Amino acid sequence: MAIRLGVVMDPISAIHYGKDSTLAMLLAAQARGWSLVYFEQRDLWLRDGIAWGRGQPLTVKADPAAWFTLGEPERIRLGQLDGILMRKDPPFDTEYIYTTYILERAESQGARVVNRPQGLRDMNEKVYTAWFPQCCAPTLITRSMGDMAAFLAEHGKIVCKPLHGMGGRSIFVLEQHDKNMGVVFETLTEYGQRFAIAQRYLPEIVTGGDTRVLLVDGEPLPFGLARIPQAHDNRGNLAAGARAEVRPLTDRERWLAAQIGPTLAAAGMLFVGLDVIGGYVTEINVTSPTGIREIEKQHPIDVGGRLMDAIERRLAPAGR
Repeated sequence: MAIRLGVVMDPISAIHYGKDSTLAMLLAAQARGWSLVYFEQRDLWLRDGIAWGRGQPLTVKADPAAWFTLGEPERIRLGQLDGILMRKDPPFDTEYIYTTYILERAESQGARVVNRPQGLRDMNEKVYTAWFPQCCAPTLITRSMGDMAAFLAEHGKIVCKPLHGMGGRSIFVLEQHDKNMGVVFETLTEYGQRFAIAQRYLPEIVTGGDTRVLLVDGEPLPFGLARIPQAHDNRGNLAAGARAEVRPLTDRERWLAAQIGPTLAAAGMLFVGLDVIGGYVTEINVTSPTGIREIEKQHPIDVGGRLMDAIERRLAPAGR
């Protein structure tokens, strides 16, 4: 099957070659003989309901010194592409939402968009855990500073963060009677004007880390990427300096994947990252999950290839 695959991403010249999951996907697609077309958000537009893009033919290479080549831009009806990878990194802001509208029009006009635009809008990575309470530690989402204080009193130690954060930004760990409690609640909720999330603190983060479980079309990879915080930090985020360690999934992690994966796959979310601490899901990452390169470096598993297989399966019923 000759497939033409678009990708919407941040500037490819600025990615981290050794860590970028999107590059791993593109290398896997190209290895199958698929042709690649590169877009940034600024290259997309709508005209009379038609989704368009100014795309550049893209060639990728497994070369840390020169990993891509771009051709001349051309005007393309996005719906005429077989598939489009939406891999623009957060922040999930208004411009991101506008981009999903354009991609949803492309989807209605024939392209398979991964992950599905409606899911990107509907599944906030922190709030969407509420759809699977059996998989999560006690969690509160509220604007009320009083409710957050009561939640802290109930559990003794909690993690608080904004709903729009990423990469470990603005994550606070509070213990009962912490004198910073008031200012943290004020900062996160902007004095009760914004929703924030609080979760019971899970001490397993210290030794077991925060494990990224990657799902491809609802099925988990056999290995997870544990992010172990530095001794002086609470955050299990690689961007915040956590140490990466690849481990086989536990029975509990496979159970969590079985609880969540089918729902995500049915919604067209083909590549998702569950963040798991102490056997509990803390986030469901749908916008631009990472971790492929770290896993592939330690185990002979073609993660990008599995995703391309899933995309090809989804294209086949439409005769693409």
